[in-house]
Formats: sequence, C-alpha cells, structure tokens
Amino acid sequence: MPDSLGPRLKVGVVVPSTNTSAQPELDAMRPDGVTNQIGRMIIDDDSMVDQPGFERVMHGIRESTHPAIRGVVGCDPGCVIIGVSPESYWEGTESHARVLGSMREAAGGRPVTMSPDAINAALAVLEARRIAVITPYPPVGDDPVSRFFTGSGYDLLGVRGLGAPSPLLISHVSETDLRDAVKEIDGADVEAIVQVGTNVAMARLAAAAEFWLGKPVVSNNVALYWHALRQNGITDRVRGFGSLLAEH
Repeated sequence: MPDSLGPRLKVGVVVPSTNTSAQPELDAMRPDGVTNQIGRMIIDDDSMVDQPGFERVMHGIRESTHPAIRGVVGCDPGCVIIGVSPESYWEGTESHARVLGSMREAAGGRPVTMSPDAINAALAVLEARRIAVITPYPPVGDDPVSRFFTGSGYDLLGVRGLGAPSPLLISHVSETDLRDAVKEIDGADVEAIVQVGTNVAMARLAAAAEFWLGKPVVSNNVALYWHALRQNGITDRVRGFGSLLAEH
C-alpha cells in the first residue's frame, strides 16, 4: 500500500536549522499526493561577514549534512533535496560530482537534488546563458557563486549580494530588498535573473518580477522543487511561482 498522504511521492528535504524559508515555500508548491519531509542540519548562527566566519558556517554545514540526510531517509522518501546553497558552490564545478555522489551515498542511493543541478536544468529549459545573479551573502560568499557560474559556462553579467550577516538573518531579506535588487541587476542583455540562497523567500516575488520584466526570474527554492518533481515523474503545472513550475 502507498503512503496515505504521499501516494505519488515523498520528498525528503534537508535544510540548516537556521532556515525558516525553504519549508513554507516548498509546502506552498506541493502538488496533491506529494508530501515534503523535513530534516535539519544543526548549525550555529555564526557571522558570515569575513572569511573565518563564513568558513565556520561551511564547516557546520559539512559536519551536519550527512546526519540530516540519514535522519530524513528513515521515512523512505523517493528523493532528497539538499536545501542549502553555499556547500553547492564553495568547492567549484570540478568537485561538484564528488559532493553530489557523497550526498547520494548518504541518501542510500536515492535521487538527490542540489542547487547547481536544479538551476542548470532550469536555465537549460529556459534557454538562458546570459544571466545576472542575486545572492543573500556578503562578498566572501558572492565570490564562490560567481566562480561556479562562470566555470559552468554562463555569461555572468552581474552579481548583487544583499549582505546578510548570518545564516538566520538571510530570512530577514524583504520583498522590497529583492525587488530593488532585481531592478538594479537587470539589463537589456540579461536573459534570466537567478536568485541563490534557500533561506531567501523569493518564490512569489520572482513570479511577479517575471511579469513586469518579461523574462525568467529563477528562485532557488522553486528550481530545487521543480527539478525534484520532474526528475521523479511529477509533471503537474503549479501556478503562482513563475514560468518554470507553471510551464515546464
């Protein structure tokens, strides 16, 4: 017999203990017959404004990700979303396959979705290579994100970091801040705007921005959930969160 509430798919999601945005956004996008099962990586709310502080945050994520994955797979999900961005970009494109492989191993061989895979897949279907990127980080966090996208072959036309000083305070980035960042970073040559950082609540604002810009605006959480659903046979079109989930 299938799971009574999630007969179509159970999605395991692991997020940092400081993250208050990913769970409500993913639940809002959930199709009927799909459930999201949340596990938390226990990390401290350290300062990220300098290299040592950012490294402490990264160390906490690395130490707690595999235990969080092992905790969530106890409910036997069909796939696992890794709901944290810095680890996905910090070591560069050349190490991503190794990092992804270790996550899959911790997940018992289940499909795993990480931000680089989801965003790359999203930009492919949206046919966008000339991009601008919004991050929640100070400059120390923006640099690895920039290197990842340029190393992946994108024409990176701009990066706008919002300077959140700690992981918890990323969730305090307002829709007004995001609106202003979108307007600042957009340009005639930009084919798509990408937002990274799973503790940024941008799913609905991204959909609104697409309407007034007339181009794709990819929210990190939307891309993660879209990729996980599509990779696991769930093709429902969900409206209200942008063209990616509504049309692809």
